[in-house]
Amino acid sequence: MPSKFSSEYGNIIINEEVIAQISGMTAMECYGIVGMASRNVKDGIVHLLKGENLSRGIAVRLNENKANIDFHIIVEYGTKISAVADNLMSTVKYKVKDALGIEVESIKVFIEGVRVDK
Repeated sequence: MPSKFSSEYGNIIINEEVIAQISGMTAMECYGIVGMASRNVKDGIVHLLKGENLSRGIAVRLNENKANIDFHIIVEYGTKISAVADNLMSTVKYKVKDALGIEVESIKVFIEGVRVDK
């Protein structure tokens, strides 16, 4: 259900896909995150998504103009996962509020894999 705002100039409707795109771009700027993960439900296989498919690893639910966001990410080997998750949550909350004026109620981070560079 899209988020709706009214002002003296008219109505603004923000779709969940917009929030997912902004969240995905913000996540890719965070240290330690290699990319979003898309899970193949049939096989349980995790695939690394590149730039054009960032929103497929993100689920957004809107409830009374407050967003709940789930991230499925792949992190870089050697990074502290709790620090990466904390940085992701605080950065996304700030950027979504700053860009769209929508409060982020909760963020869940699912670590789907670790990438090891050779």
